[in-house]
Amino acid sequence: MVRLLNPLSGELSVMRQTLLFGGLESIARNVKRKAGNLHLFEFGGCYRYDASRRATDLTEEAAQHGDKRVLACYSEATHLSLWVTGKRVESNWAHPDEGTNFYELKAHVQNILRRLGINTQQFITTDGDNDLMSRSLMMTDRSGKKMLELGIVKKNIAATFGIEQEVYFADFDWTALMRRLSRKDVSYKELSKYPFVRRDLALLVDKSVTFQQIRDIAEKTERKLLRDVVLFDVYEGKHLPEGKKSYAVKFTLQDENKTMNDKQTDAIMQKILAALVKNLGAEQR
Repeated sequence: MVRLLNPLSGELSVMRQTLLFGGLESIARNVKRKAGNLHLFEFGGCYRYDASRRATDLTEEAAQHGDKRVLACYSEATHLSLWVTGKRVESNWAHPDEGTNFYELKAHVQNILRRLGINTQQFITTDGDNDLMSRSLMMTDRSGKKMLELGIVKKNIAATFGIEQEVYFADFDWTALMRRLSRKDVSYKELSKYPFVRRDLALLVDKSVTFQQIRDIAEKTERKLLRDVVLFDVYEGKHLPEGKKSYAVKFTLQDENKTMNDKQTDAIMQKILAALVKNLGAEQR
């Protein structure tokens, strides 16, 4: 730990090594006020001292005058931390109560990496060894540098703050991630001023046909205005011919230069449908 020479109190005598405990304090405060379904994040600095990096040939005078070799023992890094706890769904007439879980946290982590343009296959994922968590995963780069860790906070640690519910925690070494991104080209474009249009197709296809094939054909057929293709329902069973299944697919179209009209939209959808019929033998239901 990095110790302070003149701390304000015994509780504030060291610099923090993790953002975890500040988040647990916030969770405890909210839980006491009956607001226990939480998704929190924080950016902040974390500090460490490594005595093994201290130069052995420093004179007392050099140390007192702030020789740069003294600072080699200390490290400061910006971290991004996430906390997820409580119910994911609660008091919903259409869905039973459902608690948050490790996989929801993992999805948040993966989405952040995706938005940064980082491919997780560049990292090595192993079981973590963090003694603050009962189950954790750690991602390191090829050199062994830890980039992030996520897991379940140990019950006895959460209980120290008066928290009885599960707390899921993820910690990114933001400084290390940004250092990697500094070597990447980042492109961006202005958000469109014009609205998107959505159309659904219910397609009858052979059981061997995958959604990826449908997506690939649609994107190849309409390269300019097709923004997204989403599968939202699959049906196999009664009232369908043998060896067939039904896909319900949502297509999102958008012109960045003008508002699309029905005639233009219908023409594109007919073109996509014709390509699916030709290449996959699809039928519109």
